[in-house]
Amino acid sequence: MFRTLVFLLAATCCSGADSPEQAIRRVLSDQAQAWNRGDIDGYMTGYDNSPETTFIGKTVQHGYQDVLRNYHERYPTRESMGSLTFTDLTVKLLGSDYASVTGRFHLQRTAAAGGDASGVFSLLFQQTRMGWKVVLDHTS
Repeated sequence: MFRTLVFLLAATCCSGADSPEQAIRRVLSDQAQAWNRGDIDGYMTGYDNSPETTFIGKTVQHGYQDVLRNYHERYPTRESMGSLTFTDLTVKLLGSDYASVTGRFHLQRTAAAGGDASGVFSLLFQQTRMGWKVVLDHTS
């Protein structure tokens, strides 16, 4: 019985599985790292590759491909992408398969690349077969 108890405790505490909040924060961290490498396609792996994925900014874009195309058009060079940081992140679980995230972003760029930019965002994440993915992004 003692061995069984030790095994169960080890499996529970040391399985390495992230909580939903940890997994979502990891997605955002991975996105920032990809962005800062100049890798828009890598950044977009945080979004659900679906025609239902929606980005709301100055316009509304529906579909992963449209969002991807917009990022490539708005940030055609590594210099225009700058360095991205996310701060003030709040993750709220909305059941077992959804979560909302709010926070701030900051792009540090040279004046020639458009200067610094910052704002706020809210995201809706969904647990998919590919992990936690952004399905709705409202950034301003």
